[in-house]
Amino acid sequence: MVRATLAPFCSMSVSTPEEARADLDVRVVAAERLTFFADAVIAIAITLLALELPRPAGTTNAELLHSVAEHRWEYIAFVLSFVVIGAHWNGHHRVFRYVTSLGGRLSGLSMYWLLMQVVTPFATKVLTGDGAFQVRFSFYAAVQAAAGLLFLLMVREIRRNHLYRLGTPPGMFTNAIVRTGVLAGAFLVSIPVSFFTPYSYLCWIAMPVVTAIVMRILRRRAARTTSGALVGFVVLEAGSTGPRTRDGQRAR
Repeated sequence: MVRATLAPFCSMSVSTPEEARADLDVRVVAAERLTFFADAVIAIAITLLALELPRPAGTTNAELLHSVAEHRWEYIAFVLSFVVIGAHWNGHHRVFRYVTSLGGRLSGLSMYWLLMQVVTPFATKVLTGDGAFQVRFSFYAAVQAAAGLLFLLMVREIRRNHLYRLGTPPGMFTNAIVRTGVLAGAFLVSIPVSFFTPYSYLCWIAMPVVTAIVMRILRRRAARTTSGALVGFVVLEAGSTGPRTRDGQRAR
């Protein structure tokens, strides 16, 4: 009876150190493959973005320059989308270089995030169309805001499931959250603003300024906290190593 009860447990395989190491290697490779795949998709998105650029036409210098001026908004939108995709990739690169395994919903969220990157060239084409400014503007802003929010969820999954390596800088996640949060917030705020003024794109231009201000505030707080802890440590050490009497008691 006892043997029959213990049989299932005896048949269970106990992982050896070699098997555990092999499983770790598999998870590391999976994380690296996802990172490489994301880099490839970003490269394709930027390539598609460039393919949508209109080619200026003209047989004289004046005609060519006039054609460039006519398509100026397409060129400006290209530069804007290039910078935005670059910001998304930079945030992804900052975080995923410390990711060592996959888990939770990280893979699924990554695919949705990559979908937003691939849709960006199409959203750029929509943005530069004629008429219906609010709808075109809101569609582009919604795509970028969705990408930012999805990346914040990815960072949350990485932290919650401890998918990052030991020795990861403590401020790395905070920096990623702040930078991506400002990006997503600026695009979200610009959507209702676009229904009141065509200058709603100024919300996008303000992103670097807001990010720099928030990062400076966080650095000052961190420096203040560090200096306060250091002063407390010095005071504690000074109190514990004060003058003592011959019998080892602290002198009063």
